[in-house]
Amino acid sequence: MEEFHKVRRLPPYVFEQVNRLKASARSRGADIIDLGMGNPDLPTPKSIVDKLCEVVRDPRTHRYSSSRGIPGLRRAQAAYYARRFGVKLDPESQIVATLGSKEGFANMAQAITAPGDVVLCPNPTYPIHAFGFIMSGGVIRSMQAEPDEGFIPALERAVRHSIPKPLALILNYPSNPTACVATLDFYKDVVAFARKNDIIILSDLAYAEIYFEGAPPPSVLQVPGAMDVTVEFTSMSKTFSMPGWRMGFAVGNERLISALSRVKSYLDYGAFTPIQVAATAGLNSDGAEIDEVRSVYRRRRDVLVDSFGRAGWHVPPPPATMFAWAPIPEPFKAMGSLEFSKLLVEQADVAVAPGIGFGEHGDDYVRIALVENEHRIRQAARSIKRFLASAAQNADNVVPLSARR
Repeated sequence: MEEFHKVRRLPPYVFEQVNRLKASARSRGADIIDLGMGNPDLPTPKSIVDKLCEVVRDPRTHRYSSSRGIPGLRRAQAAYYARRFGVKLDPESQIVATLGSKEGFANMAQAITAPGDVVLCPNPTYPIHAFGFIMSGGVIRSMQAEPDEGFIPALERAVRHSIPKPLALILNYPSNPTACVATLDFYKDVVAFARKNDIIILSDLAYAEIYFEGAPPPSVLQVPGAMDVTVEFTSMSKTFSMPGWRMGFAVGNERLISALSRVKSYLDYGAFTPIQVAATAGLNSDGAEIDEVRSVYRRRRDVLVDSFGRAGWHVPPPPATMFAWAPIPEPFKAMGSLEFSKLLVEQADVAVAPGIGFGEHGDDYVRIALVENEHRIRQAARSIKRFLASAAQNADNVVPLSARR
């Protein structure tokens, strides 16, 4: 049977190929060190879990909840933005709770996209940034991912050569997967351009609290006038180690938030009320849990960079996020990130995420997630050291797995 139209627009899920190889190796008894999926291994803070357990005992909380988020949760998110960024938000009209930032992004795409609308999207980037719009009938025009002096000229060219004029621009800093961090001056230039050209800004700020160097990453909403054109998405998944809880937010321009809220009202009843109450407690806490999460990832980053470097694989230290964006070692670069990732699983018992899964401009890299403890990261480095030494001795025998029989 012919595939459905929207399914045809989606390429095969690249990460699934590595996942299948990983599952097969584990079924044979291999101890795979999984640095692929960005799935936090740290426990959710006890205070948040305790609040969930307390509230879930009340049968009144077992009913349908609010799609937009309960009022206390939206007020807590407004208070967080005021403390962290100095940004004032109206909890009634400028905030909606989402089932994670990923769901929020996908539903925003549904809310604002007409068939054929052009969206400017960084490449490489987190897949939902592009495919949320592709599934909604939009067209993606790739942009550079680095927030440097070349960004605005590239933006000008993209607008000049796009027909129709772009509807929206996606920003993601700190970036998944590249870990790039943007400055407030960068955001000022982008906001000025977006307002001048009537372009919506959709900012993914999921890693705002996972940073290691310099000042905390800013929000684009700190720029005067940004609220006229911007919606920003945040998540509690990494900040509070709550990935399975599925709790995030969209905040910003009232018209855009209203459109998202209307679409969501047809699709869901919001997160389970006890989860929303527990998330409220987390947002209203003193931030000590966030500091500890950041410290754990910093230590893991330092161990990764040092141990992998000693193993012969130079990994630039990421300034933020829970990922390292690592160039493929030179002897393997020609095989591409997918085949190299498969080879690591097969010969080093280490899983990483192939860069091609984040866009074609990521194919010279792999993403390494800091989701194993320091001992396991060092163990991965030892396996990779043996793998690289063996490959150097048998360089002529390195054949892409797809070519094997």
